[in-house]
Amino acid sequence: MGLPVPTRTCYGVVHLAPLPGTPFYEPDSLRHTLARAVESARALDRGGAHGCLLQTADRVYGVEDDCDPARLAAVAVITEAVRAATDPAFRVGVQIMRNATRASLAAAKVCGGSFVRVGAIVGETLSWQGTVRPDPASVMAYRRAIDAWDVKVIADVASMHFSWPNGDKQPGEVARAAMNAGADAVCLGDPDESRTLELISQVRRAAPAAPIYLAGHTDHDNAARLVGAADGVFVGGCVTVGGWAGDVSEQKVRSYMEILNSLSPRETA
Repeated sequence: MGLPVPTRTCYGVVHLAPLPGTPFYEPDSLRHTLARAVESARALDRGGAHGCLLQTADRVYGVEDDCDPARLAAVAVITEAVRAATDPAFRVGVQIMRNATRASLAAAKVCGGSFVRVGAIVGETLSWQGTVRPDPASVMAYRRAIDAWDVKVIADVASMHFSWPNGDKQPGEVARAAMNAGADAVCLGDPDESRTLELISQVRRAAPAAPIYLAGHTDHDNAARLVGAADGVFVGGCVTVGGWAGDVSEQKVRSYMEILNSLSPRETA
């Protein structure tokens, strides 16, 4: 029996409307996007969440590890504003979709972010925009170049953002490879509760040192069962009003955190 794991970490996902430098950006909408992001982060902070993930939602994405300069500048401005508007202990993460990992690291490092979420760090995965082929060597070289080892990397290994083509590799194998490539934690989840629990078990067996975050699919009804088996969770629609892109409800966050805070410590292996 190992040491007990403290209260599970909860990061609320704050979706950013299309930004400058993307095809569906609405002129002069950045100010509104920034204001909504700040208010959503404040609601998460007041409700007791441990942090937020600023995730771009630009409708269409490139699959390369690349980012338009105007888009990166907008993400940086929003990250800095959210960091300034929340408690110093509130962690701010960045994910520039689909897989602009180096740009995400840059925005987080320069603007006081604590982590990035990466859709793919090893292997490859299919997306609506094409095949995403990550380059972990370049990512980690860049991470070293800007001294961003303090910015943690949470990598999807079995989720809506990542699945190994044809199922040739099991999620546990992918998690082990991701950690070996420099990830600090892995992210997984499935709409089917039993499948999510099986994914967690696979990763625990193959990569026992890997902290596991759930990639959504939780709500107030299943949080105790699902998050209880993991180390953390990304939450979206269950703490908003009007769907995943709606405004964050402080009360919904508070009631969700009450569930997480009531969980018994999980013993490590």
